[in-house]
Amino acid sequence: QVQLVESGGGLVQAGGSLRLSCAASGFTFGSYAMGWFRQAPGKEREFVAGIRWGAGSTYYAEFVKGRFTISRDNAKNTMFLLMNSLKPEDTAVYYCARSGGGTYYDSRAYSYWGQGIQVTVSS
Repeated sequence: QVQLVESGGGLVQAGGSLRLSCAASGFTFGSYAMGWFRQAPGKEREFVAGIRWGAGSTYYAEFVKGRFTISRDNAKNTMFLLMNSLKPEDTAVYYCARSGGGTYYDSRAYSYWGQGIQVTVSS
């Protein structure tokens, strides 16, 4: 069955960096677009970044452009999110997801989700 497992979260000071990983199994990873979303307490889940299948065109939410980089290693069935210049407002649970087709920034386009991982940025 499809499994997505996030790792790499934690507590970091403002201005610091973290790299999230999403290990995928149960499907042909390189054939699917993937994405990262996040959800802060009391807020709706929001799109962070997306990457297409294969070589992977990338897409970013405006609030992370220039700070976050999404990438994938299809040989290792893993997706990454490198987060630099972190801000307290980046604090959230981060989710990786597999696209089922559709608009990349719409959570309804994603069929499978990881369990989420906490990222906390202190000021």
